[in-house]
Amino acid sequence: MKGKILIVDDDTAHLSMLKTVLKGWGYKTNEADDGSTAISVAQDTVFDGILMDVKMAHVDGIEALQEIKKINPAIPIIIMTAYSSVETAVEAMKFGAYDYLTKPLNFDDLKITLERSLEHMALSRENLSLKERLASENCLSNMIGSSPAMVDLKKMIQTIAPSEATVLILGESGTGKELIARALHSCSMRKDEQLVTVNCAALSEGLLESELFGHEKGSFTGAERKRDGRFMQANKGSIFLDEIGEVPLTMQAKLLRAIQEREIQRVGSDKVLHVDVRIIAATNKDLLNSVKDGSFREDLYYRLNVVSLSVPSLQERREDIPILARFFLDRHAAGNRKSIRNFTPTAMNCLTGYGWPGNVRELENAIERAVVLCNGNYISERELPPALLQDMEDNTKASRPLAEMAGLPLGEIEKEAIIQTLQKTDGNKSEAAKLLNITRTTLNNKIRKYAIL
Repeated sequence: MKGKILIVDDDTAHLSMLKTVLKGWGYKTNEADDGSTAISVAQDTVFDGILMDVKMAHVDGIEALQEIKKINPAIPIIIMTAYSSVETAVEAMKFGAYDYLTKPLNFDDLKITLERSLEHMALSRENLSLKERLASENCLSNMIGSSPAMVDLKKMIQTIAPSEATVLILGESGTGKELIARALHSCSMRKDEQLVTVNCAALSEGLLESELFGHEKGSFTGAERKRDGRFMQANKGSIFLDEIGEVPLTMQAKLLRAIQEREIQRVGSDKVLHVDVRIIAATNKDLLNSVKDGSFREDLYYRLNVVSLSVPSLQERREDIPILARFFLDRHAAGNRKSIRNFTPTAMNCLTGYGWPGNVRELENAIERAVVLCNGNYISERELPPALLQDMEDNTKASRPLAEMAGLPLGEIEKEAIIQTLQKTDGNKSEAAKLLNITRTTLNNKIRKYAIL
C-alpha cells in the first residue's frame, strides 16, 4: 500500500467515490463524515495524510484541521473546497494545511498532490530519524571503545534512554558508571533539563536525607534557611544515585517512596511534594546478595532494577585499551601543554598485558602520570607505573618454551598455551579462542579454572 489516508466529507456519494478512486491508486483508506469524527479517529489511528472537505454540517474542516494539527503537527492535510470558497482554503493554509483542491476535483491534480504530500511526510520522517540518530551518536561520543561488549552496551543505551524506565547500572569500581548515566540522560527526552548526581556513599544518614529531600528552616542545628533537595533540583530532569548499595536501611524506606510514588517530604515538614524525575542508580555491589543478607530492601531492589545495564570491566574489553590509552594521552598531553605523539611498542605491550583491577579509572591515572613524566615525543615503559613493568616481567618469566614443558601435567601445558596465546593476541579472547580452536565460552571457563588474569 502507498499509504493510509483519512477521507473526511459529509457528502456520502462524494466520500464513496473518493474511497474507490484512492483504493484504485493503491491507498488504504478510512472515512469520516464530520470534522468531530475526524478528530476522534485521528487521535486513535496514525495516518499518512488526510483529505478533508471544508464545508460540513457540524464541525467544519478549518476547526477540525486546527485540532488535528494539535494531535499531530506533521501530518499533511489537503483541503477540498468549492471554487467560491477559495478564500477559506487559503485561510486553512495559514493554519497548516498542506494544500487545497477545488471541487469538482481534477483527479490528475488529486493524485499528484497526494503523492507529493506523502513524499513530504516521508522526507520529514527521514530527517527526524537522521537528527535523532545523530543526536544519539553525539551523546555517546564520550563512550570510547569498539569492542563487542561496548557496542552492545551502546545499543542498549540507545534503546532504553528515550523511555522513562528506572535504570540500575552495575559494574566494578572505575568502569565509568557515571559516564553511562550521563549518556542515558543525554539521549533521553529530558536532555534539556538537569542531571543531578548524588554520591550516596559520601554522606552520613542524616546528611543524606537532607541532601536528597531538602529541609525546612530550623529543622536541625545549622538549618538556617529552607533548602530544596536533589530530587527537587532534578524536577523535570534526571537524578543519578551513585553507590546506591551504601544507603542505610532506615533511609531505604524513604527512598522507596520517592522512587515509587515520586513524592518527597523535606526534613522537618509534613507537606508532601510531587516531583517528576527519571531515576538512574548505580552500584559496584551485588545487590541480590545484599537483599539476602538483609542489608538492602527487596522491594527497593526491584523498583530500581526495572532495566539493568552491566558495564564491562576493562579486562572484558581489552581490545579497547589501545584506543582508550590514545584518547587519554591526547587529553592529558593537551592539558599539560606537551607534544607527545604516541607510545613505544614496549609501553603499549605493558598497557595491553596488564590486568587493570582499577579499570578505566586506573588506566587514565597511569596515562596521566606517564604524560607528566615524559620528556620526549613517545611514552616509554619507563614512564608507566612500576606495577605494570613488574607485571610484564612476571609474565615474561612465567612463559616457558615448548622444550621445557616436556613431562609436565597436561593441565600445566594447557594453562601455558592459554597464557601465551592471550599474550600473542594482546588479551583479545575472541582471537585467542580462534587460535586455540575452542569457543570463547570454553576459553573463559578455562581462564577461571586456571585463575589466569
